[in-house]
Parts: sequence; C-alpha cells; structure tokens
Amino acid sequence: MCLAIPGKLLEITASLDETFRMGKVSFGGVKKDVSLALVPEAKVDDYVMVHVGAAISVVDEEEAKKTFEVLSQLGELDDLN
Repeated sequence: MCLAIPGKLLEITASLDETFRMGKVSFGGVKKDVSLALVPEAKVDDYVMVHVGAAISVVDEEEAKKTFEVLSQLGELDDLN
C-alpha cells in the first residue's frame, strides 16, 4: 500500500527558485531528502505529508503526530530505514 507519511521539515537544502526546492524531513528521527515543489508555502519547522519522495501538503503538527503514531502501530513505517 502507498501512503503519505507526515514528517517535520528541518531545513531547505536546495533551491532553484521559490518553487523548485528540496528539503531535509525527519520522520521520527529518520531523515530523508524530499522535493518541496508541490508545497511552495512550506517553511522550516512545518509538518508535511510525503508520498514517494515529494511533500504533497502541509499539515497541522497535532494531526501529523497522530497520523505518524497510527502508521507506526500498524507497522507501515518499517521501510523508512
């Protein structure tokens, strides 16, 4: 199953312009490089939903934490490492 996973945007690591950016996102301590092209409004410390290496939306911190916990309990985060 393909799911979007919430993570915290730690830093903007590359920026061609305001739209084409890359960022470092933490998923419960596991850090990944993510495309931010679909969320030009995202800023450092925001929580984003990530699907196949691209942030697809900015979400509320509480919602992100609840979703991450449920996915963790279901064993859906095993492929992060």
